[in-house]
Amino acid sequence: MRLQQQPFFEDKNRAFWILQSAGWAGYFILRTLSGIANAMGWSFVVHTALLTATGYSLTLLMAAAFRRLIRMRPLVTWLVSIVIVFVAAASFSAIETWSHATFVRPGARPEGLQFLGAILLTFSLLVAWSALYYSINYYLLLEEQTDQLLRLEHQASSAQLAMLRYQLNPHFLFNTLNSISTLVLLKQTDRANAMLSRLSSFLRYTLVNEPTGQVTVSQEVETLKLYLEIEKMRFENRLRPHFLIDHTVARARLPSLLLQPLVENAIKYAVTPQEEGADISIEARRNVDRVIITVSDTGPGLDATVERPESTGVGLANIRDRLAQAYGTNHRFETQSDIRGGFRVIIEIPYQIEIEEPK
Repeated sequence: MRLQQQPFFEDKNRAFWILQSAGWAGYFILRTLSGIANAMGWSFVVHTALLTATGYSLTLLMAAAFRRLIRMRPLVTWLVSIVIVFVAAASFSAIETWSHATFVRPGARPEGLQFLGAILLTFSLLVAWSALYYSINYYLLLEEQTDQLLRLEHQASSAQLAMLRYQLNPHFLFNTLNSISTLVLLKQTDRANAMLSRLSSFLRYTLVNEPTGQVTVSQEVETLKLYLEIEKMRFENRLRPHFLIDHTVARARLPSLLLQPLVENAIKYAVTPQEEGADISIEARRNVDRVIITVSDTGPGLDATVERPESTGVGLANIRDRLAQAYGTNHRFETQSDIRGGFRVIIEIPYQIEIEEPK
């Protein structure tokens, strides 16, 4: 079993203590080695240990103050932080002067430039510590806000996809119920009951999937077959569906109920207006890392003088929006028409499958 490595800053408290301890440990080691190299004696080690403990404690107090200041207005944050660093540097320098006079050179009292130099060195050290503290924490805040923004964008995208998907079910349901109503008026109760039964199976099948979810090509094809069984009740031999599905794309994923409006349009504009009906072909094949899906019909198509009327439903615009939401610019949506008749829609999307993790 492979253990997933935890990001270093996932536990901010733990990361702070590790960096704080490692930083001051490094300070102690470097100053001790410097003193030994300059023959300062073992008393300098005691002096350095005291300074390390002082710096460690002072920066803990500074961190507690900075933790509150970082979420305030920038002007307040920087002014108060500078004051805190000055006070901490003065305290550090006072302790360093006393320790130096006690352990390193007993009786010596640094004055003037010596004391000013000690304050400047200490101030520089604490400014560097403060800059590092704020840099890390501002980075973490920015990362947190970025993650939150991505979550909000994902929620907005999911909500829009759900809205688009929910447009489909009432659109199809209205058309089907209208057909059932017509059969009832014609007293064809057996056919009406059969259509109701198939409608129930279709809705039960489609409502299993989340509105924003994806299904495999094979599942989408099964949904289309259920839908076409309902429409075959209306058109009988005038509706001639054909499926050409390459087995290599069976597991490829796509937004659920993506193709049903295309088939519905083909029925409305190819099968309905022609006495002999029309053939509707649904083809899916793989081209390297892409899935190409074509929905075509043998209807009148489009030419310069005859235009296919606008659909009363969501139609092609809905498909374009759903593809844009699901894949951004990483897709192709194209319509083609032959002057001799026939209309086709070509969709090209990335080849994506759901990888099953080993148990």
